[in-house]
Amino acid sequence: GTFFLARLLELDISYAGETCQVKMEIRDWMHNPQGTLHGGLVGTVLDISMGHLLRHVAGVGMTLGMNTSFLRAAKSGTVIAEGTFVRRGRSINFLESRLRDEAGELLAHATSTWRLLS
Repeated sequence: GTFFLARLLELDISYAGETCQVKMEIRDWMHNPQGTLHGGLVGTVLDISMGHLLRHVAGVGMTLGMNTSFLRAAKSGTVIAEGTFVRRGRSINFLESRLRDEAGELLAHATSTWRLLS
């Protein structure tokens, strides 16, 4: 939680077993012109939950690809991304993350492929 984006977005990052939760309170400056949480920030929080999990469990990696589905817009409150492994490998890892609002409604889902760096 000490890198620039975590400080800027005031992220709360925590781990439980092989999951990583990233909580973020939505602020007005995070809105797109339609008045909802900007999709770039949704993607960022999903990516952070997966990248931090990989680093926490297996080591530093880089994203090879990420696919994001936006299911529902959020305007206010706190959102929570939970990253998990789909499949762990020696060098290539597959992860997913789900972004939910405080009521548990699914807002977005992402899958990604990561390569561990030596």
